Amino acid sequence: MTRLGYQIPNFTYPDTRSDEIFDHVVAQAKAAEDAGYDRVFVMDHFYQLPGIGAPEEPMFECYAMLSALAQHTRKARLSALVTGNTYRNPALLAKTVTTLDHVSHGRATLGIGCGWFELEHTALGFEFGTFGERFEKLDEALAIIAPMLRGEPVTVDGKYYKTENAVNSPAAVSRIPIMIGGGGEKKTLRMVAQYADESNLICEVDEIPRKLEALAGHCERLGRDRSEITVTKLMMCVVAPTMEEANADLDEIAAVKGWNDAVKDMVRQRLIFGDPDTVGEVLEKAVGYGLDGLTVDLPVNGHKLDRIGLLGEVSHKVLG
Repeated sequence: MTRLGYQIPNFTYPDTRSDEIFDHVVAQAKAAEDAGYDRVFVMDHFYQLPGIGAPEEPMFECYAMLSALAQHTRKARLSALVTGNTYRNPALLAKTVTTLDHVSHGRATLGIGCGWFELEHTALGFEFGTFGERFEKLDEALAIIAPMLRGEPVTVDGKYYKTENAVNSPAAVSRIPIMIGGGGEKKTLRMVAQYADESNLICEVDEIPRKLEALAGHCERLGRDRSEITVTKLMMCVVAPTMEEANADLDEIAAVKGWNDAVKDMVRQRLIFGDPDTVGEVLEKAVGYGLDGLTVDLPVNGHKLDRIGLLGEVSHKVLG
């Protein structure tokens, strides 16, 4: 299960042509593995997210990318953080993740959520639906995906998805963990208790205890041992050896992305920004609330490989 994961969320780098981006991504994945991260994640989006960049910035399809990264890494598990359920038929997704498990020799994890980025749904022709419909779809999808990943034929006659004795062959090399992303206390965490091995929370740091309490309640009602579920949270960081270097890194990427001073100020406020002591203090607070592990990223300066190692050192120190 995830103890320390590293997400690669940004594919816009200084002085980099489009045909050079993949090599930078490979270098980041290898640097993360060498620094002791046990998971490498990429986002499952087709447009860059607000707050990280503009929609037209480069973004890769995640499962093709993860399969490619499997050929350049040796130990780290590979996953989306997280798969948008709305983008794929669940039986196809089960086959896709199983294929990733084979090409990585047993290192696949399924990270999944209900989907939320309306712009890319509208632009690319995926049905978005209502908030409630997306959660209903995820619930039905997991009822198909989970048995297929365990090698069990599954028949579902649902509102959104139907399968008839769906078989997943060849079976996965390993037992593929299921991680559900989100923080909804009524629906998302109930699905975590019912289907998942891991929960990646989306919430403010001081909300973690309440989310853990809600998850424990669902586990109790469903007869699940809460200790079987690893709970992590994505922490978006900008770390450098000094505050001055962190600001210099921000200035560099801002020049590439066209960010003005107001956007740079927003980055400093919303991300965990600064030197190792400053970043470590915030990460330590999050872990102190009861997390089992951390997933971190460096959307501003992850292309600088030494920053990946530095964040790994800070995170390992916090986790103990």
